[in-house]
Parts: sequence; C-alpha cells; structure tokens
Amino acid sequence: MKNLFRLTVLLLFITVSCTKKTTTKKAETLEDTYVKDNYTKKEVKITMRDGVKLHATIYSPKDTSKTYPILLQRTPYSCQPYGEDKFRKKIGPNPVLMKEGNIIVYQDVRGRWMSEGVYDNMRAYIPNKTEKQADETTDTYDTIDWLVNNVPNNNGKVGTWGISYPGHYATVSTIDAHPALKAASPQACIGDFFFDDFHHNGAFLLSYFKAISLFGTYKDQPTDSAWYSFPDMKTQDQYQFFLDKGPLKNLNEYFQYDKLDTKVADNKERIDDFFWKEMVEHPNYDSIWQSKGIIQHLDKVPSTVATMIVGGEFDAEDLYGPIETYKNIEKNQPNNYNTLVFGPWDHGGWSRNKVANTVGNYYFGDSISLKFQKEVETKFFNHFLKGDGTKNSGLPEAYVFDTGKKTWKSYDVWPPENAQKQTFFLSENQELTATQKGNEKMSFISDVKRPVPYSEDIKTVFTPRKYMTDDQRFTARRPDVLVFETEVLTEDFTLTGDILAKLQVATTGSAADWIVKVVDVHPADLKNDNKEMQTHLKLSNYHLMVRSEVMRGRFRNSFSKPEPFTPNQKTAVNIKLQDVFHTFKKGHKVQIQVQSTWFPLIDLNPQTYVDNIYKADEKDFKTQTHSVFTDSSIEFTVLR
Repeated sequence: MKNLFRLTVLLLFITVSCTKKTTTKKAETLEDTYVKDNYTKKEVKITMRDGVKLHATIYSPKDTSKTYPILLQRTPYSCQPYGEDKFRKKIGPNPVLMKEGNIIVYQDVRGRWMSEGVYDNMRAYIPNKTEKQADETTDTYDTIDWLVNNVPNNNGKVGTWGISYPGHYATVSTIDAHPALKAASPQACIGDFFFDDFHHNGAFLLSYFKAISLFGTYKDQPTDSAWYSFPDMKTQDQYQFFLDKGPLKNLNEYFQYDKLDTKVADNKERIDDFFWKEMVEHPNYDSIWQSKGIIQHLDKVPSTVATMIVGGEFDAEDLYGPIETYKNIEKNQPNNYNTLVFGPWDHGGWSRNKVANTVGNYYFGDSISLKFQKEVETKFFNHFLKGDGTKNSGLPEAYVFDTGKKTWKSYDVWPPENAQKQTFFLSENQELTATQKGNEKMSFISDVKRPVPYSEDIKTVFTPRKYMTDDQRFTARRPDVLVFETEVLTEDFTLTGDILAKLQVATTGSAADWIVKVVDVHPADLKNDNKEMQTHLKLSNYHLMVRSEVMRGRFRNSFSKPEPFTPNQKTAVNIKLQDVFHTFKKGHKVQIQVQSTWFPLIDLNPQTYVDNIYKADEKDFKTQTHSVFTDSSIEFTVLR
C-alpha cells in the first residue's frame, strides 16, 4: 500500500508539473504573439521637404471601431524587425499602453538603417531655415504631418517618447512642434554631447570606446543589417587594455575604415570614423559642439506641447540631459505643462518589467518601474492624447524618489521651495566640517602608471552603468584618494538639488583632472537585502556613491578656451554635480572623496599641458603631486 501511495503521489506531482509547464508555455506564447494578434503592421517611406525618404513602421490596432492617438518614436537604433510579416514582441512606451490600444510608429532617423540620407550625431538645429532646408525638427514635423493625414483611424493627436538617443529625438520633436503634437516624454535624453555620454565637463569617457563605431561608421544607402562593427579588445580586463594602449592617439587604429575619402597618404594615420574624427579634431567646446546642443533651443517649445521628462538618479549615460532639459523648459517656458520624474534607476531602468529594482549591487525596492509605467507614464499620455488635455492631469510637477529613505515624494517645484544651500569644508584629519579649519594643504601623488580605477570589476563593458552605486571602500583606502567625512549623523540629512564642489587646488604639473564623489557611509550593523549583491560585498559599512563628477582642469574657467595650471600655484576649480534626492539617514555618515584619475571611465590626463590630449605623446604623461587646501568646500542643496 505504501508503494501504491508513493506511486500515486509521484504521478500526481508529474501531472501538476506538466500542467504548470504547459500553462506557462501557453501564456508565454500568447504574450509573445500579442502584437501580431492585435495589431496590423505597415512599412512606409515618408518624403521629407528636401526629398529624402525616411523609413517608418506603423502598428495599428486591428479593432477599427474607434480612433486612436499616434505614439511616435524616432530612433537611430532601428525599426527592426523589417518586413510587414515580422512583428516586435512589445511595442510602445510600456505594456499597458500597448494593450490599451494606440497607433505605435517607429522611424529610422535620417541616415540610419532603412532611411535615406547621411547621419550626423546630434544634427545641429538650423534657425531661420529656407523652405527646403532640413534638420531633425523638420524631419519630425514632416513625419507627423504625413502620419495624421495618411494613417487611418487616428484621432489627430500625437505623442513622442524615447529613451537615450530616442529621448533626444523626443526633445527635438517639441521644438517648432507640429500642431498635432500634444505630449512628449524625453527620457534619459541627451542634452549636449560635451556633457552627456562621451564627454563629462570636457573629459573623454574612454569607457565608451566600444560604442564609437556605432555612431561614426559612414553609410549613405538604406540597409536592414548592421554596417558597423565593434572593436575586439581581445581581453576581459579593460583597465589593463587601456593602460597598455597608452595615449589616446594609439586608438586611431580601431577607427580606420575605407568608406571615407580622407585624402591622407599614410594609411596608418587614417581616422575614417567620422565621430571619432570629430572628437579628435574638436577637443574643446567649440562651435561644432555648441551647435549640436539642444538645451539652448528649448525656448522654442510651444505651450501646446505637454512634456514629462524622465531620468534615472543613477544613470551613467545621460544624467545631465534630463535635468537640464527640465530646468531649461521651466526657465524659458514657465507657463508650459512641464513635469519631472526622477527615480532610482540606471539608464532606462524604468522601462523594464523586473520586480526587484536594483542598480548594480544596491536594492531600492520592488515594482518601482511597474508602478511608474502604470500610474505615471500611462496616465500622462492618456490625459493629453485621449483625455481633455488640461493642465489638471492629476500628476505632480516633480515626482522624485528619495534614494536614502527609498520612498517617492511629490513637489510643486523642483528643487523644492524649502531647500536651502549649506556649505561644508574639506578639513584635515579626513573631516568634513560645517566651519573652515585653517588653511592647510593635503597632498597626494597621482601616478600615471597606477591610476585610480572606477570599478573593482575585472571585465570589459560596452558602456559602464553599475559603478554609479558601487561600494567606494576600495578607493577610500587608496593613498591617492583624499577622504573627508562627517561624524555619525544624529538626525536625517536630506539633499535635494544640485551640488557644487568649490575646490582650491595646486599641482606640480600644468594639467590635472579633478573628481569629486559624494558617498553615503552605511552603519556597520546593516544586513544584506539584495540577493544579487556580489558575493565579496556586504551592506555592513557599505560606501554608496550618491553622486560623482569630473572636471578636466583645463576647462575650469571656460570650456571653449582651455588653459594650463601654473605649477604649485593655488587655483580655484569648481565642479557642478547633477541633482540628487537622497537622505543620509540617522546613523550614517556623509563622505566626500577627491581624486585626479578615474580609469578607464575617463581617459588619462597627461598632467602636463598639451593643446590636444587626443594627440598627446607618451612623453607628455608625467606623474605629479596634487594638493587640496582646507578652504575647499562643498555646497549642498539641503531640504529643511
């Protein structure tokens, strides 16, 4: 009887397991085919005012009993899959909007994939255009005009959205906007390539090296397959790879293509990747970079377009863009509907469906992204594209996440009205104090052969992300990193807004970079709350990096007109760190770290002044001694 009972239980278990697997498989299949089952797909070529044809893919609900708004994403990353019989598994900003029913359109921007024309990174806006002149604003206008006049069952209202580069195109859509554009959500949007992605305050993001060919490989014919290739570093140790390569000019070999006629006799010196060439030949914030920035044109956003800017508080790629986009629309168009969502995400983290919300090793809570998609993003687009479109959307002006308390807050203005400036000084004995103590200097040796790493991880990355919340104990214990911290806090201390580091420094050389990091030092008695945390780490005494930034010292007075340091002369260097919303909780400590290398996140500064670091020689790189004086300060924006 016992054997019979066991056999019965075993058969029951097998039956339940098989049923569960079958049900799961069926559910997955239904989910995978949802778009194909509920939408029709059409591919079209839309002619721009200068005759160039841009490829667009249109997904329309099969239910034609009602009209729908159009949600448009313009992208350099492809409308794939190509072919009217091939469908994406997911379309639109989020699954809720997909299942509610909207006309979803993707377009390859000029010069990318199946669109005609030649691509230009952050194509410059052309003011006072002639009738046939085209830029990204006119391409967007002409596209929207065609869609509302040619796509059946649309209700005449259009919304744009996108993350990262598509987020930039969403910003572009708001400038000199088409009358049908009613809502735009630029998300992780690029604002200016001298401060986003590939540059930070003039320093080159060397860690983005592998991504350069994605944007700089020449193409002048439509294609449905990749025409670019990524460099093979032939190692998993990016720190050692770049250290061995030496000066930036030694990377030229990875950008030699035969598709551009550079008219250079010596093939070894060819730099045919036009994006790499642009960076090499324009190391300063000159007219080329200035013309590509979109921030300075946000006075041209009409009041008829509602905007919701979305950013991640730990976005390594595009932190500058969303904050500056929001602030500049506010400054130039104070009567517009313009809101900010600022959450505990890395690059594009709000668009993912994972329940546990982590950035790198740090856990912030569950269902944060899912809540945003359902209760904020969907509500925004539905109000302005399906609802009455008034300013009474039911959403706050600023919906921001306190990354210390791990909770959302709503404000009528950002930064909050009750925020005040408070200054702390970098004092001797590793102290961060409310008053200045003396006028001494603290020095360290910056060795070009042993630069400070930005991460403990031994790996190569396409673009780095997790370092934004990495434990900073490994740098705090290096002799070439200066550390300053408060006593253990006896009450909560909340930062809301930007941070300004006002350094007083000196160097034995004529050039230097300066990096400032704001760190939350956790108590010793904390237990791990993230199952995905790297096994060598513990939350006990975790040094959470809250915010960080670099200033290439040559640009301390002007990004357009670099200048050397006078050796051993005390010099002011100010570094603006982007906005935070973080509470250092009672029992924690506020820590500031100051260093001069951050490798290979940024390229190595020669520490002797040269006109163009991209063309520096090995002999230009010198180990120097740097000093920070005790009248250096950190100006926080503090919530009262």
